[in-house]
Amino acid sequence: MTGWTKGIAVALLHILIVTSLGGKLLYDRMQRPRVWVRTGSIDPDLPVRGRYLTIRLQVQATWFTLDPKSYIRENVRLGVENQALVAYKSDKETGLSVSTWSNRRLDTTYLDQPVAFFLAEHAEVPRLHPDDEIWAEVTIPKKGPPRPIQLALKKGTEWKPLNYR
Repeated sequence: MTGWTKGIAVALLHILIVTSLGGKLLYDRMQRPRVWVRTGSIDPDLPVRGRYLTIRLQVQATWFTLDPKSYIRENVRLGVENQALVAYKSDKETGLSVSTWSNRRLDTTYLDQPVAFFLAEHAEVPRLHPDDEIWAEVTIPKKGPPRPIQLALKKGTEWKPLNYR
């Protein structure tokens, strides 16, 4: 094999890997459940790490005991019920968990693992006011954390999808 042949073979292998991953993500987006989820903390601008938001997703977990005096972490699997992201207790290690700390509001439960929403290079991040809420539309894969599709800003009853392209 010549150098050119090896180079073309490696390039074709990389193209195959990228297209298969893209195909899997598109298939999941079409076939797996999607839901709008209220987000928790947002980290919009750290110059060291690039152009993405780190968001925490709120989940419903009625079985989860919120104890302000202790730290509790439970393994979960995710699903959708009544247009809400729901965390079900799992006996197996799933890589996903919910937890509570003594300084967190006790009326909400968030997924421990934050998800990243990638931004275009020149996208403008809106300034948030204390009463603003950021919501994310996410795809729920069979395994792993939810995959964000788009964001929306909710001010009172007004709902405004955000465009970061």
